[in-house]
Amino acid sequence: MAGGLTSTLLCINSGSSSLKFAVYALPVVDQGQCLAEGAVERIGQSVGRLWIQTANTERHEERGHFADPGTALAALFRSLDTLSCPRPAAVGHRVVSGGPRRLEHTRIDADVLQDLRNALAFAPLHLPAEIAAIEAVSASWPEIPQVACFDTAFHRDIPEVAARFPLPRNLWHEGVRKYGFHGLSYEYIVSQLPDAGRGRSIVAHLGNGASLAAIADGRCLDTSMGLTPTGGVIMGTRSGDLDPGVLLYLIEEKGYNGPQLERLLNRLAGMLAISGVSGDVQTLLAQRDKEPHVAQALDIFAYSVRKTIGAYMAVLGGLDRLVFTGGIGEHAAPLRWSICRPLEGLGIRLDPVANTEARRCISREDSPIEVLVIPTNEDLTIARHTQRIAGLA
Repeated sequence: MAGGLTSTLLCINSGSSSLKFAVYALPVVDQGQCLAEGAVERIGQSVGRLWIQTANTERHEERGHFADPGTALAALFRSLDTLSCPRPAAVGHRVVSGGPRRLEHTRIDADVLQDLRNALAFAPLHLPAEIAAIEAVSASWPEIPQVACFDTAFHRDIPEVAARFPLPRNLWHEGVRKYGFHGLSYEYIVSQLPDAGRGRSIVAHLGNGASLAAIADGRCLDTSMGLTPTGGVIMGTRSGDLDPGVLLYLIEEKGYNGPQLERLLNRLAGMLAISGVSGDVQTLLAQRDKEPHVAQALDIFAYSVRKTIGAYMAVLGGLDRLVFTGGIGEHAAPLRWSICRPLEGLGIRLDPVANTEARRCISREDSPIEVLVIPTNEDLTIARHTQRIAGLA
């Protein structure tokens, strides 16, 4: 598979029920040479699926029971051996949050791993699987360096006026603050902008998890997610921002405890809760004209994103560019239209044909604000940092 190459990097993006990966040739330059990519899906379910697509169009696929991330990674390693992929020189992991102690991409050692275990409260949906993946790699390849690439790193210097919650100061010192997420995606998008992000940009990373960032001179000035990836705009199954009184009501009047609140806010809320059908946007778009609750869920999502765009135009003092990325941002043209159409008075004017065709530039020629659709590439960002930190450049 590797065409004679003997040195590679493995990039791992672990989720609660899936594990995505990509193999890059060393050295990683420009857009990188991706030798293979794939996923292990439906981890923990009775029947899961592993697939690998190589650069030379060879495809490997198998079904089986992948009980946990460790089992999934073991199957992945076996499959890479089957495809004659060289053992990687280093492994880079997307890590959603390192909590207050880890805000820079770093090589993983025992201290880093312990800090991740101590930070579980900051990303309870993501960190357990990410830690399990790190431990599984260590068990199989103890001699290979591993690097943690944090989604929070891009936002580490946001101004305190945006990062501080209106709570007692001791909580700030304990790490209760806005961290922001999707940083690997934002970093990649900035690297693809013609001025390297020196203008005033809003980037909307819209997927099942969705957030926006206000960026000027390549620096994040504010972002919609907060202490955890639950905050900000509404999402597929996450609530986004809520009046804290709602939580007090659920605790005092409905008897919710912590685990019940976590499940409600992260798994049963968002567009799933409003539509009563699904949190998946493609499913909802297919039923929008037939189900009023589905249409309402999509309208509220678009409203939530649009309101945040307006707020970030105020943060930036104007806007030069709006960028859509992520699964919804890249592929859901009707939602891009719903988000942007009411913003014409603020200078965001979409070309309906360019939007439907998902061209790179989807704004009209007379639009004061440029609107772009740029596919993200978090794996390449991970590969670049892993190469640098592992000393393989």
